[in-house]
Amino acid sequence: SAPTARSAATASTPTSSTNKRDARGDASMKRWRGFSLMEMLLVLALIAVASLLAVAAFGGGMQGMKLRAGAKDVAAQMRFARAVAISSGQPQDVVIDPQARRWQGAKGRSGTLPDGGEIVFTGAHASQFSIDAGGDGKGVVRFFPDGAATGGRVRLLANGGGWDVDVRWLTGEVAMRRVQDAR
Repeated sequence: SAPTARSAATASTPTSSTNKRDARGDASMKRWRGFSLMEMLLVLALIAVASLLAVAAFGGGMQGMKLRAGAKDVAAQMRFARAVAISSGQPQDVVIDPQARRWQGAKGRSGTLPDGGEIVFTGAHASQFSIDAGGDGKGVVRFFPDGAATGGRVRLLANGGGWDVDVRWLTGEVAMRRVQDAR
């Protein structure tokens, strides 16, 4: 009898395990697929290097991170002084000393500004408020019980960039923004 199409197709299919091949045509069925530990570590190292380069390029490096942290600290203390002025009904001052790189805020709080770069205060001078600030060059932002302020700006600069902490005089709102090419 003549072989049917089905029996002819099954007759050409190898049945011996030595003739079986995997999907890539390799004769070995025991070969493991995947990545070696060395390949995985190399990829992780490349990702880490690329991440460090991206942080340095976009963030201005360590100096940029210090400036941003200092600006956030000053902004937070100014917001705190405004809240204390509103809640206590008494004016509150934040004194900025760019030369000494220090600030003094409400309820006896004080702190330092980051080293390196330039610090510029624009606003009222401490002597205008009869504040014994112990020297010239110090500035003050006064927050009033109604939420308003005298206004001012603290600018922290380094490497052609930096951060501004702005206080709006009418509303007392404290805002922080990035400064590009501030020369």
